[in-house]
Amino acid sequence: MPDDFQRCAELIDQADGLLITAGAGIGVDSGLPDFRGPQGFWGAYPALGRARIPFERIASPSAFTANPRLAWGFYGHRLNLYRATVPHAGFQILRRIGKLMAEGCFVFTSNVDGQFHKAGFDTQRINECHGSIHHLQCLAGCTNAIWPADAFFPEIDQENCLLTSEFPECPHCKGIARPNILMFGDWGWLEQRSAAQNQRMQAWLRRVERLLVIEVGAGTNIPTVRLMGESVPGRLIRINPTEPDLGLAEGVSMACGGLEALRGIAAAAQLRSSE
Repeated sequence: MPDDFQRCAELIDQADGLLITAGAGIGVDSGLPDFRGPQGFWGAYPALGRARIPFERIASPSAFTANPRLAWGFYGHRLNLYRATVPHAGFQILRRIGKLMAEGCFVFTSNVDGQFHKAGFDTQRINECHGSIHHLQCLAGCTNAIWPADAFFPEIDQENCLLTSEFPECPHCKGIARPNILMFGDWGWLEQRSAAQNQRMQAWLRRVERLLVIEVGAGTNIPTVRLMGESVPGRLIRINPTEPDLGLAEGVSMACGGLEALRGIAAAAQLRSSE
């Protein structure tokens, strides 16, 4: 492992741009669930477990149509959880690594939790490919508008996973709003916010000559993040305790948690870590 950390430090020295790619696993060290498998998901949401409702069924536009109080019970609880969560020290280590690069860093994440925003990363350099729970859109599709969820403070019956307060409202038709998140079986997701983020990322990538990708907590079940890191020209540091294999990519594989690996990299690269 020490040799791996030293190799990571060497890759950092050689790069002029850092692409941080992150899946749900990066949030585990902050105390967030990653919903790995149905039992893990139902452990986090026992009411859905008792009803045998899998993640794919509640994370769907049809859930908002069939039972909006249950759907918003799930998403409202997550919104409250993400608002209350403090990003772990690894986020600041990644920021410090990015500051060493001539072209800085960009974030590509499938997470909808907004933790990179909360950790102080440049908002113009974050690509949330599945959208954000901190933004809303009309459930009925009356408008193409996307707006912040800042004024929505859900009250949740956690025992039954139900929203007990008022629904978030579309300002145009006064109907129910939904999260601006790409869900399963979702043909109504408004993608323009994420599309604009992706355009900015692609423009940034064209400027980088010696790219380093640091991937944290991205699994193969929904491989969007892994495929992104493997598709760009550059070296890859893959941090994943259960699926660390690099495949055909060139770089370093680290079979451990995100915070543990990032602390080791920081020490090898002589970066000052913070809690």
